[in-house]
Amino acid sequence: MRPRLLLCSLMLSLLAAACRRAPPPLVPTAARPPPVRLEFQPPVDRVLTETVRAIRVVERGGTSVREEAEATTETRFTPSEGGWLLAQVVPRSRLVRGGADAGTEVDTWVDNVLARFTLRVRLAADGTFVGLVSAESALEALRQVVPAGAPDLAVLERFFSPEALEARMRREWEAKYAGLFARNLMEGQRIWSVDVLPMGETQVAYVLERTVQGTRDTDYGDALVLTLRCLGTLPEGSPDELTDAWEAAGKPQLTPGVTCEGEQVVARGRFVPVSRELTVKATVAGESWTVTTQSRAQSLQEEAR
Repeated sequence: MRPRLLLCSLMLSLLAAACRRAPPPLVPTAARPPPVRLEFQPPVDRVLTETVRAIRVVERGGTSVREEAEATTETRFTPSEGGWLLAQVVPRSRLVRGGADAGTEVDTWVDNVLARFTLRVRLAADGTFVGLVSAESALEALRQVVPAGAPDLAVLERFFSPEALEARMRREWEAKYAGLFARNLMEGQRIWSVDVLPMGETQVAYVLERTVQGTRDTDYGDALVLTLRCLGTLPEGSPDELTDAWEAAGKPQLTPGVTCEGEQVVARGRFVPVSRELTVKATVAGESWTVTTQSRAQSLQEEAR
């Protein structure tokens, strides 16, 4: 009888152990995707050509007004002072008012100014925005184009002033790239920045939330994919990183009710902003505004010598 008692004790012990330890899953658990790392490595001796488009639709009382601005930009990166110098020109731009198919092209002073100066931005080695170089060149180009006494001169001088130009460029760069470089990014991870969009006489401010979706093969190699959405208020119990981004932007008054959606794709090898589209919607002074900005890389060609 003793051997049988020993056998029963052994079986009970095995059963007890089985109860304490979860059985192995019948279906293997999917492995979590490895982190994605994006280094800031701009293409040297190359010209990056992009198309940039902004579409604005304003609706009020059953009527709508549509404007579309489109430009071609050419960007070059040069190593400089331990970081990078970005130089960008706008060889072509235009403004169309009216319907998408039957709009009227409008001549503006802005188009002529953009064609006459080079935007120069100093970046740190890790892609952090440092500041503009020779920012006053925009005002010099403006005064070459717009005659003294022109009714729009004062407005344009404020728009192209060194301080306003640098503030816009810093905000635009950080809204797109702050928090992306030189760190491991996991699928589903969220990164925040603050952006401001002029709508009439009002500045619509919001937190831009970028969520890592993984990678995608593109004409410029493997690329990081982010989805975009807006926050018009700081959620209760916001993560420290979100609060820090809002405070670093100067704690702007966010616009309740603003919504947006979009996608951003950035190449992982050499830095190429493959594409970005963002549609922002807000109600301002009884008007419904929809602003869509789009950019897409068209080519990356060796610099002509």
